[in-house]
Amino acid sequence: MAAALEETPVSYEDLADIERDFDDAETEISMYLFFFLINACAAPLSAGIVIISDHRVPCRLRSEFETTSIADFEIEVRQQVALTAPLYARRTKTVSQIPNFWPLVLEQAPPDIDQYIQPSDSALLLSSLLSFSVEHFEISSKSNTTSGDPRSVSIRFEFSPNEYFSDTTLEKKFWYRRSKDGWSGLVSEPVRIQWKKDRDLTGGLLDMVCSAWEVEQTASDGTTKPKELTPQQKALKKKIENTGMGGLSFFAWFGFIGRKISAEESAEAMEKDKEMRKNRKNKSPPESADGDAVEDEEEDDEEDDEEDLDLSLEIFPDGDELAIAFTEDLWPSAIKYFTQAQEQDALSDADFESDDEEAPNLVENSDEESEPDLNTRPAKKQRSG
Repeated sequence: MAAALEETPVSYEDLADIERDFDDAETEISMYLFFFLINACAAPLSAGIVIISDHRVPCRLRSEFETTSIADFEIEVRQQVALTAPLYARRTKTVSQIPNFWPLVLEQAPPDIDQYIQPSDSALLLSSLLSFSVEHFEISSKSNTTSGDPRSVSIRFEFSPNEYFSDTTLEKKFWYRRSKDGWSGLVSEPVRIQWKKDRDLTGGLLDMVCSAWEVEQTASDGTTKPKELTPQQKALKKKIENTGMGGLSFFAWFGFIGRKISAEESAEAMEKDKEMRKNRKNKSPPESADGDAVEDEEEDDEEDDEEDLDLSLEIFPDGDELAIAFTEDLWPSAIKYFTQAQEQDALSDADFESDDEEAPNLVENSDEESEPDLNTRPAKKQRSG
């Protein structure tokens, strides 16, 4: 598969200009973070430097970094989203003029993404994927709010009509949550795919996850977690146990749920975390009551049991890691991967032409050497990825 830019109004120089603009934005973000920390800390700076999230930060600011909300990179992400939004809009408009842009990007996807894409998935994605996008939906202009968490993301795929499902858009949302035990990360809800008859690449697992989730949400009041499995969950658990999960379709990713942490629990945990960081900053011990340690230990045991149960019903345990790879690698580096695909095509074509030029010489020397098999034309090298 190739997309010759000569046949489009887009040039390699256009793509390079967009990449340079992204580099400029990244530099501005780095400077923003640097001066934010300088202004946040009244202590004089030392000459020492530490590296925090790929940014050089004076080491005297490290304590401030650890005791403010910047520790979770929230301010940095907000600034990054604000600065890069126009650039992503420009890039989207540009690459929409390039045939097969996103299939080619996926074809060169890094190992932490490619390992989850099976041959059957690849055939569908390469033939039908029209566009791909990532949005920080809780702070986007579409959400009409800026108070959400910038680390929450939605990942969207758009497809042309195909033989596998009737959906033209598949979108999966991930919410950034924090639990009372200190865990933080992405959680999600399953997304049902309207598979065509006998074309379900997940073998029915995704539909079972969605059905079990819907029943659980109907039965739960949102504040308490059921102690026993529903019939749908029992059927799902049995299906998982009887199914070889190795080589499972990428589309099972749409069934990822993760830890079941409500928005209310997360807000409470984040508030508690802020208070603890404030106490550390002021060097005052956190308030505690007799018996709190025992109660916390009992709560931790219950949460561990619930987590084990949730994991036994998970058909795509690495779903959050794949979402992060999409968000932090494939989406921002799309032009780089597209360029790699073009370079790989050029190398393959050059090898193909070189082999063709050498073939006549082999025929002329056939009397002196063993006869080569010229009945089979040299195969084009397979792209990596």
